[in-house]
Amino acid sequence: MAYAASARNYFELCKPRVVLLIVFTAVIGMFLATTSLPPSSALLFGTAGIWLAASAAAVINHVLDARIDALMDRTRNRPLPRGQISEPRAYAFAAGLAVTSMLMLTVLVNPLTAALTFASLIGYAVIYTVFLKRATPQNIVIGGAAGAAPPVLGWAAVTNSVELPALLLFLIIFVWTPPHFWALAIARKDEYAKAGIPMLPVTHGVAYTRQSILVYTVLLVLSTLLPWVTGMSGTLYLVGALLLGGVFLYYAFALRFTERADLPMRTFKYSITYLMALFSFLLVDHYLPPF
Repeated sequence: MAYAASARNYFELCKPRVVLLIVFTAVIGMFLATTSLPPSSALLFGTAGIWLAASAAAVINHVLDARIDALMDRTRNRPLPRGQISEPRAYAFAAGLAVTSMLMLTVLVNPLTAALTFASLIGYAVIYTVFLKRATPQNIVIGGAAGAAPPVLGWAAVTNSVELPALLLFLIIFVWTPPHFWALAIARKDEYAKAGIPMLPVTHGVAYTRQSILVYTVLLVLSTLLPWVTGMSGTLYLVGALLLGGVFLYYAFALRFTERADLPMRTFKYSITYLMALFSFLLVDHYLPPF
């Protein structure tokens, strides 16, 4: 029982639900990078390597945010604030994940993917968590580059290059990140204020944040049209992107012009469904004959 509890704590440090979304978009990037199927080595070891690196970044984030997590209701029951795992053990765990990831990607995939993945790890675990998160209300905008990288990593794992379609996928997630996270920040505004984190609703107010969510959602819907405009994707994707974007715009407008207390978390939850569905449309459209 003790071993199972310890394993669960280490697993929780890896932020499995967040990492699952990261890996999902990376895998979609792999499939979109080829007209057939990705090589089995790139698919297997690329996915595993990106998963391990994202997990390592999540563990480091847990350690660096342990003091903040202890102050917030949403995070105070994480393993480090509860004292279930010590910081040295967590760092050792993160190091093991990161080293395994880099060796796997370098040797079994390609050095470009390893380098890009390492840059993303540092971007999230160090640049965002240590500096940006505590320094500016635009933290999630600037730091969103690390979270937007997975499709590029998946593309590079298959092609050993970075091309325009991969950058379009990057752009979509980059623009998606602010409305996704700011909706949560509105719902958890008081907790972020208590922890001293300068999230946008804390520094500029909820009304300004709602307006910003609407602006970024409009930009997001426009950016999702680019795969169709450039010929990367076809009509099925276009229809899916417009339908999904229409729902997101509904939430953003409702959030901007009403005061319903349930809307921030509903918008946040929909944004996750939105991204997974959007990338699913990209994948299905990629393999269907044009119509």
